[in-house]
Amino acid sequence: METCTVYRDGSTNGNDLGEEWPAASMLPLPFHQLADRAERCLERDEPHDLDELITLHYDALGYYKTGHAHRGQLLCNLALMLGFRFDHRGNNNDLDEAIALSREALALFPVGHADRCTSLNNLAKLLSSRFDHRGNGEDLDEAITLEKEALALRPVGHTDRFISLNNLAKQFFSRFTYQGNNEDLDGAIALEREALASLPIGHTDRSASSDGPADHLFFRFDDRGNDEDLDETIALFREALALCPVGHADRSKSSNNLANGLSARFEHRGNDEDLDEAIALHREALALRPVGHTDRPTSLNDLADALSFRFDHRGNEEDLDETIALFREALTLLPVGDTYRSQSLNNLAKLLSFRFHRGNDEDVDEVIALFHEGLALCPVGHTDRSKSLDNLANGLSARFEQRGNDEDLDEAIALNREALALRPVGHTDRSASLNDLANDLSFRFLHWSNSEDLDEAIALHREALALRPVGHTDWSGSLNNLANGLSSRFDNRGNDEDLDEAIALDRETLSLLPIGHTNRSKSLNNLANRLFSRFHYRGNDEDLDEAIALDREALALRPVGHTDRSGSLNNLANDLSYRFEHRGNDEDLYEAIALHREALALRPVGHTYRSESLNNLAAQLSTCFEHRGNEEYLDEAIAHFREVLALRPVGHTDRSGSLNNLANGLSSRFEHKGNDEDLDEAIALDKEALALRPVGHPGCPKSLNNLAQTLSSRFHHQHNTEDLAESRENLLCASTLLTQHDPRQLLVNRSLAHVHLSFHRLSLDDIGAGEDTDNINVAMHNFKVAANVVSGGSLSRLRVSLDWVHHADEYRHATQLEAYATSMQLLDTYMSTTASVSSRHDVMDFPSTLAVDAASCALRSGDVHRAVELLEQGRTIIWTQMRRLRTPLDSLQTRNDDVLALMKRFRELSSLLDKPPANHSEVTPRVDIEAEESRYRHLVKEWNGVVEKIRKIEGFSRFLLSLVLRSSGCSPSELWDVVVCPVVEILDGFARRGSRIWWCPTSILNFVPLHAAGEYRAKGKFLSQQYVSSYTPSLTALIKARGSHDRSPSVPFVGIGQDFPAGASFTLDAVEPELELVRRLLPPPPIVSFSKITSVDATKSRALCALRDNTWLHLACHGTQKIDEPFKSAFLMRDQPLSLLDITQTDLSRHEFAFLSACETAVGDHDTPDEVIHLAAGLQFAVVGERHWDIMEGQR
Repeated sequence: METCTVYRDGSTNGNDLGEEWPAASMLPLPFHQLADRAERCLERDEPHDLDELITLHYDALGYYKTGHAHRGQLLCNLALMLGFRFDHRGNNNDLDEAIALSREALALFPVGHADRCTSLNNLAKLLSSRFDHRGNGEDLDEAITLEKEALALRPVGHTDRFISLNNLAKQFFSRFTYQGNNEDLDGAIALEREALASLPIGHTDRSASSDGPADHLFFRFDDRGNDEDLDETIALFREALALCPVGHADRSKSSNNLANGLSARFEHRGNDEDLDEAIALHREALALRPVGHTDRPTSLNDLADALSFRFDHRGNEEDLDETIALFREALTLLPVGDTYRSQSLNNLAKLLSFRFHRGNDEDVDEVIALFHEGLALCPVGHTDRSKSLDNLANGLSARFEQRGNDEDLDEAIALNREALALRPVGHTDRSASLNDLANDLSFRFLHWSNSEDLDEAIALHREALALRPVGHTDWSGSLNNLANGLSSRFDNRGNDEDLDEAIALDRETLSLLPIGHTNRSKSLNNLANRLFSRFHYRGNDEDLDEAIALDREALALRPVGHTDRSGSLNNLANDLSYRFEHRGNDEDLYEAIALHREALALRPVGHTYRSESLNNLAAQLSTCFEHRGNEEYLDEAIAHFREVLALRPVGHTDRSGSLNNLANGLSSRFEHKGNDEDLDEAIALDKEALALRPVGHPGCPKSLNNLAQTLSSRFHHQHNTEDLAESRENLLCASTLLTQHDPRQLLVNRSLAHVHLSFHRLSLDDIGAGEDTDNINVAMHNFKVAANVVSGGSLSRLRVSLDWVHHADEYRHATQLEAYATSMQLLDTYMSTTASVSSRHDVMDFPSTLAVDAASCALRSGDVHRAVELLEQGRTIIWTQMRRLRTPLDSLQTRNDDVLALMKRFRELSSLLDKPPANHSEVTPRVDIEAEESRYRHLVKEWNGVVEKIRKIEGFSRFLLSLVLRSSGCSPSELWDVVVCPVVEILDGFARRGSRIWWCPTSILNFVPLHAAGEYRAKGKFLSQQYVSSYTPSLTALIKARGSHDRSPSVPFVGIGQDFPAGASFTLDAVEPELELVRRLLPPPPIVSFSKITSVDATKSRALCALRDNTWLHLACHGTQKIDEPFKSAFLMRDQPLSLLDITQTDLSRHEFAFLSACETAVGDHDTPDEVIHLAAGLQFAVVGERHWDIMEGQR
């Protein structure tokens, strides 16, 4: 930038002074002598000489009257010296006087005057200086106007145009930092690029001119995250360094600049080579600035900063030690009174503050002492006082966090208030002070729960945000701070609006940080955390899924080598862990463990966050042990928990949590191996943890529950009733401390139920069976409460409901039927959130006879109707889930427009939900799979809402609900003597011989040929002689299939035959004759329109088309049942199998008849017999026809 220069001229004669010549003793020094003395004074920086010279200049002004040729130059020189004195002493009067004199001088240099350009520059520089110290935007705007005029006086080709370009660029950049207008930053860079382009390689000023655009491109990179800006910055710094070979005066400066650029690129991309090169350059710069060099303290600080950054990245203690040593040396080179001592104090204090956070109490005291000294160097009225107040406030806040001394936090807040008062409305740093004060008030709120502090903090953050409008460089930071405050208030008061606003602010922040921006990963993490909180509060699966998707994106932005990768690994792993607990998907658990292992590897012994990674990995290994029973996982988890506890000694804020975790691991190992030492140690650890969490501590309920569990375990092992009584008291206390809808109520009430069952068993030993009902009643009540904790998650609620069923059944309790009904309802809810048909089958690890047992329970209570309802509700769950999506709504066609719109939306959603899931390959990104699953759950939620609206329509109150029957029935259990014969005897009373009867078998009866039952002796009775048997997987399927269909004038009937499918070893010779026989038996067209596809034409795709286009069908082919994967059971076509999954994903809701002439078409899954998952059921799900048993291929 062009500097203010001292004007020089020749000797002054008598005529120069005006009309009257005064006495010689009263004459001022000649102008050229004043100029010479001014130049020498400024070079030597001698305060006394400067004061004397300023006085002489004032005296001279009395002689050089307005209109004198040298008056303008004298005014400029005097203004220059006053400005210089202001820079050194900070007296505002000097600066104001300098500006006034410069204005007068400029008026003496009209347009066209040779010195006007320089005078414009001088005044602009002084106005810019005043803006820097007082923050008045008008000064800056005027400075820019002056620089623009100066630039216009130096057109393209002018020797000094590059100087004016750089001057104007500097003012643009200043205004950008003040107002945050991106156009100013872009304008500054454009001007500097022009200036640099006007200086050819080799020009003496090219090196200096490259610094400006490089610095501002660097800044724009920080602001917008554009990689191209950073790369151009580094290229410019490299060019500048190349222009400063070894021995050049500016080489150290150029080395330092390039080092800073490389450090920034390392932080952005994580390339270790950039950081190592930056440190090497800083070392070179330092070597060029030996002891005594004026810039040595700067180089010491820069090298220390880079080493500190490498320490953060790699954890090398040598880097940390060298960093502190460098900062200490920098401080010793700046004695008391030095202008930059306060900055050096600040650097050392900040590093010691960092080490303090690693557990060294002595560091924080030194930090505060240094900040106190820095503040003392900035008395009231000093321009940097507000910054020193900030620093000391931050140090006191940190010490409060470590030691809990209220006086430290109060003093920090008082200091922040003083700093804010020094930055009134309009001050450039006011928003920063608002932010700092708000943060400390938020911190005090967290410790003292004073709502006024939090409300004031939020108000301050709102004001700070208002001072940073859209486009401001710190706009996203203010959005984030306000979001944090609102989130804290939500945690404190539970106001949904606060959390929703916080999430909206986080979304806005993220929108301001496009892909490639440096801070995008942090913003993704913040939004993910907030969505995770809302998921905890409302249980909306969409929030959890979105949080996981955001954390995945954040992790992708932090590749191997990135400083924050371990944090992102940890966040994503925690989300997945919670989703596993909520939904039970093994893939989530295994991925979480893998992520935690990678995070731990990035946090070696000595790393600040190693204990956190150890704890997280151990927790998931414990969960995996509980899920899979692998002892190695549990032993590894306990070892990690012990290491964590060792890293959290007495007094550590997280010690209680570590005690609990280790106790849980030991308790689990005791349950598995029965080692008394593990159990006793677990109880001792739980008691120590509880002592650290008194009533009022948020972790108190959890510690009470943990201790209750271990005491209950010891009771069952050692039969000490005191342990059981203490367990009950702890659980009751935990329950009272939790809100009604707290998800932990599920675990506490389940534990209470088991404790009361234990008391009941004790009473049986003491007073005999049947006399103690109180404990049983309380236990069942606790099970019921636990199963109805909505926030506990559908999977956990299902499991506790099955626990309730088991014990209610065991004791024949009055809630037995309610327990069954609750379990099946929760099973239905849980299954509806599972996206694919086959995965629904995979997760069915519930008791295989649940529906039959529920129906039996209802029959024992004499409620036959309820028995049939429960049987129907609990069987064929998978078919029921799909059938709901294909329910005709013809009877709603005559209703009003709103009902028609509802019907249309129901069909749209049902169609979307009924579409086949994507066939993901092993290389499909997990994030894509999760996005599809999230979309499915969103559709399910909307579909349920539409169904509820339909049920409010008159006549549709039981739409899609379980079938309610008004006739009685009988459950078969054996074939002829025990099962079929009693049924036939009843049928004889009202059904004529030869009638069709429908079997709806349950449990193992699904696997026996009831239609073939008979006495199998001479003149014996056979069912086939008396009735025609057919089968249905459920009563609902039968009723639906027998419902009315719109009859077309002609029935389309297709015969599909495949005698030699892919992979077959022989031909089915009877296929063609069989289809020909069917054709001959059918009525002629137009009553029935028959077609067939056989042989090479009977492919999978053509068979599917035929299924869709014909309402009657006959299949003659090979069939195969996959027991391990029943949905892959198939009819074998010429090219590919036509699987059960293919059939279920084809809409056959208008079909009427199907005849299956194939082997293995009705062989279900023995593990889930009531689901009736086989080929016949797949077709019967949509149509009703004959169900055939295995036909040997040789019979064809």
